[in-house]
Amino acid sequence: MTRYLENTRTLCALPGVSGDEGAVREKILQLLDGAPLVSDPLTDAAGNLIVEIKGRARPKNRVLFEAHMDEVGFIITGADRDGFLRFDTVGGIDTTLLVGKPVVAHGLGGVIGAVPLHLLEGDQRRQVPKLNQLRIDIGARDAEEALTLLPAGSTAVFQGPWTEMGSLLRAKAIDDRLGCALLLELAHTELPYDLTLMFSTQEEIGTRGARTGAYRVAPDISVSIETTTAADIDGVEGDARVCLLGGGVVVPFMDGGNIYDRALYRMAREHADRAGIPNQTKTRVAGGTDAAAIAPSRGGVRTLGLAVAGRCLHSPACVIHPDDAQAMLDLALLLAAELPAL
Repeated sequence: MTRYLENTRTLCALPGVSGDEGAVREKILQLLDGAPLVSDPLTDAAGNLIVEIKGRARPKNRVLFEAHMDEVGFIITGADRDGFLRFDTVGGIDTTLLVGKPVVAHGLGGVIGAVPLHLLEGDQRRQVPKLNQLRIDIGARDAEEALTLLPAGSTAVFQGPWTEMGSLLRAKAIDDRLGCALLLELAHTELPYDLTLMFSTQEEIGTRGARTGAYRVAPDISVSIETTTAADIDGVEGDARVCLLGGGVVVPFMDGGNIYDRALYRMAREHADRAGIPNQTKTRVAGGTDAAAIAPSRGGVRTLGLAVAGRCLHSPACVIHPDDAQAMLDLALLLAAELPAL
């Protein structure tokens, strides 16, 4: 396995709910150790990790490559008398995914439960349980024990181990630990120009870290490295598939929060084609990235997005094709050499 995917696996195993990304940030700092051209990393008040890479020359444009450290998850809000934890979601999670899913909360294993099907009657059997009807069971005897182990405000994440599925890979939090691993590759590569990296926080709850981080960095051009929704499964046809596993790096022209710079979009696709890097775009305007917060920062920032297609995002088992990850890295390295000189 390449260092790129090994680092992805390492980072995916860590908990990092929005606002609680400390474990991920500390591991990234460890993985940055030994990168010879990296400045002292800065952690700002929002928890973003900002790193300057020294290239062989000063750039005409200040270029930022960024990816977010946080993942979707859960926050504990209280406990019932029998010791079952009440919770809310952090980020966009489909409630239909939750019943029976194992979770991890600060080292404690748990499982999300609901009223058993055999106790439901009539229309109740066909209804998806509401979030406030679900509980996390950590094996506590009562509310006091449960809240001693996990006080209100504690966070939990899906338990979803890294697994090879034939030619594909699956794990929780590939969105966006894969992007963080790509930035680590940039940090360990000798580049022709200076570059700024940002490992951002709180993307899943409104791109909050990127907003403050972009203001501090003040880039001319920003490239958001992401994982994006693919719906290429049986029964879904045409543009509804959005993008395809195995189709190469995804270069979006627009998503739910941002219209990407048109010239940069064309440049990225053309450079990928000339270099023989498999690439695709999204066939629907959907999703969103940190670029929505970065584009309007200060006097405005030209934005570009690169992503890997993933099935079952925001679940315990996001599925990607490793060839797409490599294509994204190849294009990112090419652009890191081109964008600063535009």
